[in-house]
Formats: sequence, C-alpha cells, structure tokens
Amino acid sequence: MLCAVSLSACAQAPTAAADEAEAGPADTADTAEARIVTEPGTPEDRARQAIESINPEIRIDAIAASPLAGFQEVIVGGQALYVSDDGKYLIQGSLFDIGAKRDLSQAGVNAVRRRLLASVPASERIVFAPPNPKYTVSVFTDVECGYCRRLHQDIAEYNKRGIAIEYLAFPRMGVGSPDYREMVSVWCADDPRKALTEAKEGKKVREATCDNPVARHYDLGQRVGLTGTPMIVTADGVAMPGYLPPDALLSALRELEASGQGAANGG
Repeated sequence: MLCAVSLSACAQAPTAAADEAEAGPADTADTAEARIVTEPGTPEDRARQAIESINPEIRIDAIAASPLAGFQEVIVGGQALYVSDDGKYLIQGSLFDIGAKRDLSQAGVNAVRRRLLASVPASERIVFAPPNPKYTVSVFTDVECGYCRRLHQDIAEYNKRGIAIEYLAFPRMGVGSPDYREMVSVWCADDPRKALTEAKEGKKVREATCDNPVARHYDLGQRVGLTGTPMIVTADGVAMPGYLPPDALLSALRELEASGQGAANGG
C-alpha cells in the first residue's frame, strides 16, 4: 500500500538510508521544511491526518479541494491522491474529465512541480542553453544512465532548436553510492559543464567535494514523481514521457504551448 502510492518511505532507494551515513555534512540533503499546517476540524485536516496515519513521516506537498465533490486532493511524491472529506476513504489514480477529455489530476501535480523546481537556484543547475532560448526544461540526470547519455550527445541539437537544458542531479543508486560520489565530483568541478560531458562519455572525473546540491536534487526528484532518468520537466511543471530526441521534444513543447498546457519562455 505504501509503495503503491509512492509515499516517502518507499520512494528512496533501498540502500540510500545506510549510504547517507557515509556522506559528509555538506553532502546531505537539507530537507528541513515546514510541514503542511491545517485547521483542526476541516476537510483538509482530516485528509492530512488520514495520509499521516498511513505513514507519520510522509511529506505532503499540497492539500486542496478536489474537482471530485466530497474529496480533497493531496499531492504526495508527484502523485495526486483523493481523500474523502471525512478522512475515511482514499482513491489513487487519475481523475479524468470525460467531457473535456482531460486528466484533472495533473493540474495540482504540475503546480507542485513548478513550486519545487522554482526553489532550485540557477547556481545549482548545470545549464546548456542557446543565447535566447524559446523553451527551458529541467532534466533530472544520472551520469551512468544510457538514455541520459544519448540526450547529452545531442545537447547542441536541442540548443539549435531553441531549447535550454538545465540539469539537476539524480544518482539512481542513492545517496552515498559510487554514482552519487561521481556526481558530487561533477557538480564540484572547476568547470561542471565540461565535467558532466566527460562523465557522460565514460571518462574519469577528478574526485572533488564541496558544499553541493546533489543530495537535495535527489530528494527533489522523488518529490516530483521521478520514476526513471532522464526526467524532463517543462517550465510549467509538465513531465515529459522519458527521453525524447531533439525534434520530438520540440514538437511536444510546441503542442503543449498550443494547447495552453505549456508556455514558451516569457510567455
């Protein structure tokens, strides 16, 4: 049940908790965040209590009235859950408007993704961008992931199509793993762009440590619903369906813009 709804305790890699102890103080995730506060006796409060009764350590990112009458929408781990106003029932899955032919669950999830990604400053990202990008996407990447490497091989082609790629770190093996330490070395390199390119080419990156955001990015990836790398997220918080070649990504971004679900930079 807990894993089925991607609650925090199940989202982390099996070895990550043990490996985190190996990481230095500067490398651990800063996850100290105010918990969702709800007014006692309200439907929001009952929804919060219902979710926390499943897992007291759960991190809820948003609670709001649902389009489904009598239910609250609760965003957890990049998913929308629906809890009845009396706190007795939970529904997992997409809420689809048949008439509008639209998944209503995505609006709340996308809003949370936008907020969480906005918390990552430009200084923490490794950016490959054309002079005046039309679109900007955030990409959770791993240096060993095959499709991540394919994406990066075409980085110049994405840029030629007006797409800026802003990388965030997601070491798939978890905090404290060799993969994690390599990504720390990339983010701590004198030239992170060059180091990331070399790492994705299979070259050895000089070991380095510093006050880095790798563990924070890893934590953030879990919260936005990452299930595999690369995860491409638009400026409006829409998650793309995995790896997309340059032309396919451009087409998808244009389609979202035309449908009103996405916008060009500055739009």
